[in-house]
Amino acid sequence: MSTFRIITQKPSAVTFDMADGTFGLEMEALGHMDAEIIEVPAKTEDEFIAAAKDADAIIARGRPITGRIIESLNNCKVISLGSVGADSVDVAAATAHGIPVTNVPDTFIEEVADHTMMLLLATFRRLLVQDRMSRDGSWEQGRPALSQFPRLMGQTLGFVSFGHVARLTARRAAPFGLNMLAYDPYIEELTMSDYGVQPVGLTELLQRSDIVSMHAPSTTEAHHMLTEEHFRLMKPSALFINTGRGPTVDEAALIRALDEGWIAAAGLDVLETEPPSPDNPLLKSDKVILTPHVASASMRMGPEARRRVGQELALVLSGRWPRTCVNPDVLVRTKLRRWQPYSMGRGPGAG
Repeated sequence: MSTFRIITQKPSAVTFDMADGTFGLEMEALGHMDAEIIEVPAKTEDEFIAAAKDADAIIARGRPITGRIIESLNNCKVISLGSVGADSVDVAAATAHGIPVTNVPDTFIEEVADHTMMLLLATFRRLLVQDRMSRDGSWEQGRPALSQFPRLMGQTLGFVSFGHVARLTARRAAPFGLNMLAYDPYIEELTMSDYGVQPVGLTELLQRSDIVSMHAPSTTEAHHMLTEEHFRLMKPSALFINTGRGPTVDEAALIRALDEGWIAAAGLDVLETEPPSPDNPLLKSDKVILTPHVASASMRMGPEARRRVGQELALVLSGRWPRTCVNPDVLVRTKLRRWQPYSMGRGPGAG
C-alpha cells in the first residue's frame, strides 16, 4: 500500500488542464515518495467523502471541495489546485482545519495577458462588427463605422487589480501609447510605478478610463465588486474587458450598462455563470465580444499546471512549505515545526 494516498474526482467531461487519468506529469515530483493518485468516479458528494476521508491529499478538479467535504477529512495535509482561482475550494474551511490550499498563479499568465490585449484590440476596433460587414454586403459601411472612434494611442487604460496578469498586460499595452491607471489597495504604489502605471482610487479610475480591464480574483470580498453604481461612473464611450473572474461583476448591471449606453462595448472571457444560458443577452449583443473562458489555454498550460500540482503536493507531503499557498495563515496557525522551507530564505506562502 502506498505511503501517501492522493484523491481526485474523475471528471465527467474534459478538464481545463486536459488531465489524462495517468498522472504521469504529476508523478514526476511524487514518484520517489511512494505516493499514489487515485481517481474517484463519485457521482455524489457522499461518495466522494467516503473515498477521500482518509486521504493524505486532494487534487481539486472536477468537483467543488466544499466545507462539508473538508470537515470529513481525517488526514488531509494539502488541497492542490491546478488553476489561479481557488473558488472551487472552501478556503476558509480548509484554513480552519489546518489544511494549506495551493494554486498555480504564474504558469500561464503570459497567455492571459496576450488574451487580454487581444480582447482589448478587438473590442476597440469593433472586430466582430467589421467582420460581419465584410461578409454581408455592408463593405462600404466599414470605414464610416470606425471613423467615429478615436485612435488607440493616447487612450487611458485602467486596471482593476494589479496582479501578475495586469502587470504583463501593462507591458504589452505600453508600446501602443496608452496612458495607464490601476486600482489595487494590496499592491505598493512603487510596484505600479515600475510598470508605468499611475495608482488611483477606484472611482477616479472608472471616471478617467477609456478602457477598464478587470483582473480581480474570485474571492468573497471581490464578489460583485463592480455593480450598477460603478458602470454609471464610466464614460459612455468606455470599453470593459474582463479576463479575470465572472462573479467579480454584477452581470445584470453590465447588461443594463450596455443596453442603456452607460458604456460602449465589452470584451469578455468570463461570465458570472459558465457556460451561459442560451438566453443570456450578452450572447446576442453586437456590443460584446466573447470567448469561452479560454484566456489561459495553450499547448504549454496543461502540462505545466499538472507538473506544478505534483510539485506542490510533494513539498507539503514531505513536510515543507508549498511554493504558492492561497491561505498562508494556515502555515502560521498550525504547528510551525511541522513545516520546513522548500528552499533557503523562503517563508510560509512565499512564491
